[in-house]
Amino acid sequence: MTSEVFISILAAEFLKNDITIRGALMYSLNSEKKDPSNSLFEKDNADECKMLSDCGYSDKAIKYYMEKPYMGSLPDADQVSNMIGSCGDTAKIFLKIDQNKITDIRYQILGCPGAISAAMAAVDIVKGKSLEQARTLNDGHVFTQLVDLPAKKHHCIQLAVKALHKAIDEYKNGHSDLKDVECLSVCSAPEGCCRNKTDESS
Repeated sequence: MTSEVFISILAAEFLKNDITIRGALMYSLNSEKKDPSNSLFEKDNADECKMLSDCGYSDKAIKYYMEKPYMGSLPDADQVSNMIGSCGDTAKIFLKIDQNKITDIRYQILGCPGAISAAMAAVDIVKGKSLEQARTLNDGHVFTQLVDLPAKKHHCIQLAVKALHKAIDEYKNGHSDLKDVECLSVCSAPEGCCRNKTDESS
């Protein structure tokens, strides 16, 4: 092998390694860069959590509020009820019931962090329970689940509990707001449409 060929091979290897090293460095630098909007969002969340904590919300209550695990609706709900709290906060509750058991629940809450966290905690307590067991839910059960709330927010628990009680009572009495629920694309029982039943009972 001539010296010229050897030098050419050596130069090619050096260039290849140099590109690899530079590529690794660029990847490392890029991976460390954060989206400014994400950083701002994380900071806002941290600030909000600190404010809630300073106001007297427990870590568990704050987690319920921030994550909102049961917020939303159930398109195939068996019962839908509404309630307005003493402070003006509004709750809409959706129940999915199978063989007298609550298999799923969703709340839509227009209100403060206390109302939202209380509703989320209530779901964890009664989901999977019979209607009779769920009907025994009281403010103390939800407060224990939340660990702590500011004293001025204890009334928020009542909204979650009373909305659930109302939904269970209305289900047993054949009353519901199912007309507000969007039907599934394929109805499981078209001959016995839940909307028709609601219209007949009203």
